[in-house]
Amino acid sequence: MKISNTPNTSSTITGFILLGFPCPREGQILLFLLFSVLYLLTLMGNGSIICAVRWDQRLHTLMYILLTNFSFLEIWYVTSTVPSMLANFLSDTKVISFSGCFLQFYLFVSLGSTECFFLAIMSFDRYLAICRPLHYPTIMTRHLCTNLAVSCWILGSLQFPVPIIVISQMSFCGSRIIDHFLCDPGPLLALTCARAPVMEAVLRLPSAAGRRKAFSTCGSHLAVVSLFYGSVMVMYLSPTSEHESGMQKLVTLFYSVGTPPVNPVIYSLRNKDMNHALQKFLGI
Repeated sequence: MKISNTPNTSSTITGFILLGFPCPREGQILLFLLFSVLYLLTLMGNGSIICAVRWDQRLHTLMYILLTNFSFLEIWYVTSTVPSMLANFLSDTKVISFSGCFLQFYLFVSLGSTECFFLAIMSFDRYLAICRPLHYPTIMTRHLCTNLAVSCWILGSLQFPVPIIVISQMSFCGSRIIDHFLCDPGPLLALTCARAPVMEAVLRLPSAAGRRKAFSTCGSHLAVVSLFYGSVMVMYLSPTSEHESGMQKLVTLFYSVGTPPVNPVIYSLRNKDMNHALQKFLGI
């Protein structure tokens, strides 16, 4: 892959510079501590849900199987961005390799896409359980639930390799500085020599207009869906040029780092079975 400074000259690019959140050294250390705590809370919260469901036989139901998958996904989702962001806070060069940047790009968008799929089938599950309770056992069988969960993982992982490979083969003009804390589609596309409207369209998430009315059937799930889909739609359902870099970073930070530690609280706060299982697991 080449980076071009003029139409007739080019040189090989070996990495990008992630600006992150420019501030004095003391501020970088404070941000490092803050996001370290959020990362640990995410791991502990989602890990506790996985262990509670695993060890409590009463939670071996389809709803909690999906919730376990979602919690496992949340752990990997934040792990795709936060550790490198923490390293960036303490780095003087703030350089990320070309391959590392596009690996993060792939993991971030594929896991985010997988999360969208899981939120959709979890909504469908709650819709059936609340609005079609008599038909729920015959429609949402364990076999169907397993197939839906596997499909989410497969579709999420296979949706973006081709456009990402295409972008990685493009020429990048002038600067190799990414004004972001991760290798997000918008800032990367902004560095390419030619505008790529087709790529932007491919990398946007589907419209929420087709989401089921099930999003309003469960308070806790509605809260999670609103937090994630709301911020993602603000970010990706409009052209990247409409967002200044500061707003891009704040919105991305909200849905990629801010919501994962909150989701376990939302899902367990109003769920007596989960509360009991967590208390039993934690020995409270």
